[in-house]
Order: sequence, then C-alpha cells, then structure tokens
Amino acid sequence: MAAITASMVAELRGKTDAPMMECKRALTEAEGDMAKAEELLRVKLGSKAGKAAGRITAEGVVVSSISGNVGALLEVNCETDFVTKNDSFLAFANAAVELVAKNDPADVVALGGLPYEQDGFGPTLEDVRKGLIGKIGENMSFRRFKRFASGAQIASYLHGTRIGVVVEFEGDANAAKDVAMHVAAMKPVALSSDDVPSDLVARERSVAAAKAAEDAAVATAAGKPVQSAEIVAKRIEGGVQKYLKEVSLFNQSFVKNDKQTVEQMLKAASTTVKSFTLYVVGEGIEKKVDDFAAEVAAQVAAAQQAA
Repeated sequence: MAAITASMVAELRGKTDAPMMECKRALTEAEGDMAKAEELLRVKLGSKAGKAAGRITAEGVVVSSISGNVGALLEVNCETDFVTKNDSFLAFANAAVELVAKNDPADVVALGGLPYEQDGFGPTLEDVRKGLIGKIGENMSFRRFKRFASGAQIASYLHGTRIGVVVEFEGDANAAKDVAMHVAAMKPVALSSDDVPSDLVARERSVAAAKAAEDAAVATAAGKPVQSAEIVAKRIEGGVQKYLKEVSLFNQSFVKNDKQTVEQMLKAASTTVKSFTLYVVGEGIEKKVDDFAAEVAAQVAAAQQAA
C-alpha cells in the first residue's frame, strides 16, 4: 500500500475542489494513483471534482511570433516562476519562437541547432540555452512548438505568459481575435463535437456509467426503485452529449455574449475558423512536490545508521 502523504491530498484537492477527507479516501482506494483517485472522485462527486482539474503547477512561458500568414507558438519550461521574469530568459524564449517561424525546424533538437547568439553565448540556440543555465542557475528547456504556414490568416492571443492561443481563420480579424481569447478562457479540446478525441469520449462515458451504477447501488440500499436499463443508457448518453458540447469550440457559449454560441458569432461575422492551438504552461507535466517532513526523517535515519 502506497503511503498517502499530506502533499498528495493537497495536490488532489487543488485539482478537484473536493473535501480533504474525500481526497484522502480516494487516494487510499487508488493506492496513491493520482489519476485514478481523480476519476474516483468524479464518479462520486460528479462535475464538482473537475472544476479545478486544469490547474497547472509547472513553470515557464508561452510565446508567439506572427508575421503575415506565417507564425509560431512555443512553450519554454523552467524550474521556478522567478526565472519567467528574467530578461535574459524572456529574450531567449522570444528569439526561439521567431526562429521557429522563420526556419521551420523539424523538432526541438533541430531548433537548438539553429544559429543564435545572446549574452556572450553561442553560436547556436542550444549553446545559448546551456550558457543561460549556468548564468541563471536553473534548468530550462524547449517543450513543444507549432509552426503555422497553411496560407490561412492567423490570429494570436497571449494571456500573460502562461497561456497562448493561435487561430487559423478566414474572414474578420477581430472575430478571430475574440475566438483566440475565448479559447484561452474556456479551453475547448476540439473545434466541433465530432472532432473530440475518442479516448476522451470513452473516458467520459465510463465516468457517466460508473456514476449511474453508484446511484443505482445507493437507491437499492435505501429501498428505492432503480431506473430501468433503458433510462440509464439514455442518461449516460445525455451526459456524454452534454460533455461534447462543453468541450467543443463551436458549441460553447461565447464568452463575450452567452446568448450565442461561438459558431453563431462566427457566422454573423462571416468568419470561418479552420483550427486553433492552445498551450498552457506545464499542461500535463507533474511537478515534483517534496515531502519535507519525510525527507528530514530519511536524512535523520541515514545519519543514525551511519553512526
């Protein structure tokens, strides 16, 4: 059985907004598996457990470069928030995204090999990265980038330095900019319901089915009537359809006017959005959380054994 630490409970609570004891129970049942514990909470608590699931703790910046119909979006990671305000680090990140836009490197390794000099370091971007690591005293790396050169118009939006969006479109630039801001706020996963990845749909259907099964078990225990299989199936499918509308861009209520969907807003503006790309700093990265008390105890134990 994995040890359930206070920091693990705090991390799960931060992701789900669930009560502390519920988080501890879920982690215990999941034997310390954070993802499984989060899913258990969603089954038990419903949508309440997903409200803060997008909170990210890893550090870094998202930067963009747009010139005409060519652009790029890049995420550069570092260890602490302090470094994200360092002028040399920011200059490095902004130079890197411009190199992506201009040179179309195949991957982060190819990006690092491009010519660049800064702060006395060079002659490549990778040499500058290594030099800044020594100068600033903190590791930094290129995590991901995307270049845009399909011939479509491009709009971008940066929310501070932690969220970046690029939208490829045809039509009104102001409408496209509004869509980019909407994406940053609402974080859709696809343009339309049909485009939502099948694994996400399957996961949502699984959660809905597990929730229905738990409700049936509670009703049975309380001596209450249980819904028929047909009603349960419709309920599960209804939950899935609701989810698809919530996470697909065109079906979402427009943030500037919740009386219309994004699709309706775009139609009124005679604008077509062909794609969007959303980067959130640290998304999907698990940041190491040190258990200070356990670390001290381990050091004391080691010292005693050595003595």
